[in-house]
Amino acid sequence: MIKRLLHSGMVCMIVSEENHEPIYPPEKNLGAKYCVAIDPLDGSSNIACNVPVGTIFGIWQRKSDSDRKAELSDILRPGREMVCAGYVLYGPSSMLVYTTGQGVHGFTYDPSIGEFILTHENLKFPKLCKCYSANESYWDWWDKGTREFIQWVRQSDKATGRPFTARYVGSLVSDFHRNLLYGGVFLYPKDSKDPKLPFGKLRLLYECAPLSFIAEQAGGKGSTGEGNMLDFVPKDIHQRVPLFIGNKTEVEKAEELIKHHNKQ
Repeated sequence: MIKRLLHSGMVCMIVSEENHEPIYPPEKNLGAKYCVAIDPLDGSSNIACNVPVGTIFGIWQRKSDSDRKAELSDILRPGREMVCAGYVLYGPSSMLVYTTGQGVHGFTYDPSIGEFILTHENLKFPKLCKCYSANESYWDWWDKGTREFIQWVRQSDKATGRPFTARYVGSLVSDFHRNLLYGGVFLYPKDSKDPKLPFGKLRLLYECAPLSFIAEQAGGKGSTGEGNMLDFVPKDIHQRVPLFIGNKTEVEKAEELIKHHNKQ
């Protein structure tokens, strides 16, 4: 995948979860137009048990002059400046979901003709949230705001359709895709379990920002729990951030509860 991108003539830099440093194309392509951040195989720990996995990507148009190698500043930019984001889900069928800022569209691979066919046009989160996705074994290490949000989604309320059903695969792209189709919110908040990972395990550039761009285009929202993910400026290509993503109302409820407890 990375080799093909580097030799496409379109990509001047790739940031990947699998590589500590940025990757650059051959010299003849150094002046190319786009920077790509990619998680080549999200959910790879689930392969052995045959759980769907996927590829997540975000694309930024470079700002630096094209007569030299791209700079880190070309990709260390807010998600709101992306020109394209998407993911490919490898499950019972293979599906590409992407946005260029003009809505979200899904294409399903048809092996009989070897092409991706438009099967889900203008995807939107359903009005009502139906489920929540979280690893609740981290309960004791979450902050009070996050725990209160989980208590809120479990409470009975007919107007909002609560309590929500718990659905957690542990593969970010799989959980996000289900919630996009059926309505739901995914959260991987910061926790105090591991001092080396105070902000959780998910990466901003090639996981949280691209999916947040898709979520916003589908009428949802991505957040750090304290603000819009798309406004967050990365300081490092592998920076980790907390993630709350899915139906907008529920994500903003999580923000409200976390901000309330942070003020105390």
